[in-house]
Amino acid sequence: MTTTSNSPTFVTEYGIPIRNLWHMLLYAWNELPDLKTSSLADVDTSPTLDALLALMLTKLLRQRLRIGLGRGYTNDHSLIHAIRGRINFPESLKRRAFEQGQAFCEFQPYSQNVLKNQIIRSTLLYLIRAGNFGANRTHANELRHQLQNLFRSLEGIDLIELTPDATRRQMFARDDHDYRLMLAICDLIAQRQMPTDSAGTRTQPTLGREALTLHSIYERFVANFYRLQLKGWSVSAQKHLHWHEAFSNDLLPIMRPDLVLEENTTGRILIVDTKFTAHSVIHNQWGKPEFNSSHLYQLYTYLKTQEHLSERHKQAEGILIYPSIEQALSQRIQLQDMFIRIESVDLSAPWQEIEKQLIEIVKHR
Repeated sequence: MTTTSNSPTFVTEYGIPIRNLWHMLLYAWNELPDLKTSSLADVDTSPTLDALLALMLTKLLRQRLRIGLGRGYTNDHSLIHAIRGRINFPESLKRRAFEQGQAFCEFQPYSQNVLKNQIIRSTLLYLIRAGNFGANRTHANELRHQLQNLFRSLEGIDLIELTPDATRRQMFARDDHDYRLMLAICDLIAQRQMPTDSAGTRTQPTLGREALTLHSIYERFVANFYRLQLKGWSVSAQKHLHWHEAFSNDLLPIMRPDLVLEENTTGRILIVDTKFTAHSVIHNQWGKPEFNSSHLYQLYTYLKTQEHLSERHKQAEGILIYPSIEQALSQRIQLQDMFIRIESVDLSAPWQEIEKQLIEIVKHR
């Protein structure tokens, strides 16, 4: 990531200010961003996505440590001089425990050594060892030192292998607000640990991981923004559309557009796909600029396969929403009775302007 020429705010390789990226992350995690400048001072000075995630994780964890870590019942077993929980007789006899006045017992202590805390401590260790905190070594060492102090404060909590599955199971459990955010940060960090196709422990090049990460963030950000902010509309993310084929065919791919929007009063239907790509317009083999054909074919298929369901579906409109940096794109294409729009959102703009652009895309006819 680099800084802008006249501002201390860092931006990603794609030109997105780090402050805007944090707002996008909050929406992706079903949170409304706090737009107060005082709460964003530290965010603006984060030079990389790892630095941003580490910074916010440390702030949330410190807040949580003031009131105490969450606890839960865990499975444990031990050879002890008393009876606790359930006696494992085969294991006790195998160890000749009774002859020594002991018993091998299985019990469930109420402990801090639960999965959600294990995920957080293991994430801290990963960031200490492999986090990319920018070119400023002083700033990077200071952040790494903070992570090390927090890691030591969680002594007694087991380290585990970080996997997105384990993290997401904990995210979906009912839990405190600060834990939901901390686990969401851990989940994103786990996603960025992507193995290569070859043997070994190497990871994907940074830019490849960054592009995949931002694609996921952008898609969920737009979906949750409309779900939280678009009044008078029904918002369905990843809705399964049927092919309505004459004869059943198990080889047909599943159709799931990013969003299906339906206006409550008019019944108007919008089928929306978000495409995080550096270039919304590409160049063909002769150098002529044109829209990405695969994106258009995909959206056309979504519309065409549903148009027979009702008059509303026949008049449904398709929208491709691309990110842009200081460059607007708004085109409307008519294909027979079908309309497809190509729109862009300037992710380098002030955040209120980004929200305004997203609302106007839907309200525009």
